[in-house]
Amino acid sequence: MGKALYRKYRSRSLSEIVGQPHITAILERAIANGTTAHAYLLTGPRGVGKTSIARILAHEINRLPYRDESTHLDIIEIDAASNNSVEDIRDLREKVQIAPVSAPKKIYIIDEVHMLSKSAFNALLKTLEEPPEHAVFILATTDADKLPATILSRVQRFNFRTISQDEVAAHLRTIADAEQISIDDDALQLIARYGQGSFRDSISLLDQMRNLSSETITAAMVEDSLGLASTAEVRQLLEAYCAGDLQTIADTLRALEHRGVPANAINEQLLHEIRSDIINKSNCLPLADKLLSNQKTAWPYVKLLIALGSNTNVSNSDVPAASTPAQPESAQPMAVNEPAPVYAPQPASDTPQKKKKNVQPNQTANFDWSKFLEAVHAKSTGAYSYLAKSGYELDDQQLTIFAGKKFAKNQIEKSLPVLAGALQAQNLDREIIISAKPKPPKDSQTAAILDIMGGGEEVNL
Repeated sequence: MGKALYRKYRSRSLSEIVGQPHITAILERAIANGTTAHAYLLTGPRGVGKTSIARILAHEINRLPYRDESTHLDIIEIDAASNNSVEDIRDLREKVQIAPVSAPKKIYIIDEVHMLSKSAFNALLKTLEEPPEHAVFILATTDADKLPATILSRVQRFNFRTISQDEVAAHLRTIADAEQISIDDDALQLIARYGQGSFRDSISLLDQMRNLSSETITAAMVEDSLGLASTAEVRQLLEAYCAGDLQTIADTLRALEHRGVPANAINEQLLHEIRSDIINKSNCLPLADKLLSNQKTAWPYVKLLIALGSNTNVSNSDVPAASTPAQPESAQPMAVNEPAPVYAPQPASDTPQKKKKNVQPNQTANFDWSKFLEAVHAKSTGAYSYLAKSGYELDDQQLTIFAGKKFAKNQIEKSLPVLAGALQAQNLDREIIISAKPKPPKDSQTAAILDIMGGGEEVNL
């Protein structure tokens, strides 16, 4: 069984460390000058070389050759995540007094030191304050903010930085060439991006991708293997957002969901695409803000559809009517088999039809819904309680009240004479229609989204 690439290509000396020259230069000079400290703190993101440098530093202080598999009695590694009690540190305090077996120094590497308990930190502090001459402590952590100030003040602190994508890609190219892995530069850049600045994670991804093909591995192959949307699909979504093309957005998202691409992955890809070309995609900044709020949601695809379909910079007349294309049912997780409701007010079956009147349009401007509700409230508290939650539309012929539910519609209809009187009090003579449906959306863009989603109602928050 072959060795994992991240272990095979782990650095063996400070000079081989990539991406942390501000740290290695200081440590190399300290070792050369014999001015090493009694305690170091290595802090930074995961996978950037903290543990590797800790091990290399321990061996170079003791003038020992370093090999990945090598162990030495005078170099002790402790995982604070599982040895975090005060008893563990007290045991360390007792053993640290014992002189090294064969090396000049006894060196303790404490990984994930932020996991120590408060009592354990207090016990460690006493050792750091007055350490034996032969002892050196190398503490490593991804979260230095959790360390007490008393500990921080007694160590030399080195802050590791996230490795740039180009540096990671260049290192991956060196490994790929050494391993005779045929892979193009775009694929390496993609792997480096999803390694998120971690050498270990990026090299592990390269190790995973090396068997994708006997031919040259491309970025498209990597995207497919990682379960991502293609670059073309991501750009298509952004173009559709800018154009207000809801149908293209819905169709593309539906296809991606059918392929099993996680919505969170699409979310991240969209953000990356906007960020990578922010000058030319400044009109996508409102979308980026919405995408950032989508990180934690129980309905990721729905939130993604709403975010992409909410471009208010496009006039409603430019938004195409949304329709649901015929596709296999399994390919339409966001579609609904039933057509979206048509918001055409219909008179109740038991409400007599009145002859419609020709009324001047400007008379509708005199209608005051609040006064209408007050007039109804004075006559019928029950009807008022339902009307207060309803929407309405008034035109030259009729007043349509959208009760939202059949029960509410029936209750309001019991007080139709009261409603007619309240309307006449404002010198308006209209046919009153009570609908059990919710009030339709105000704009065609929202209506199109609801149509794609299978119906619903607009809610003002």
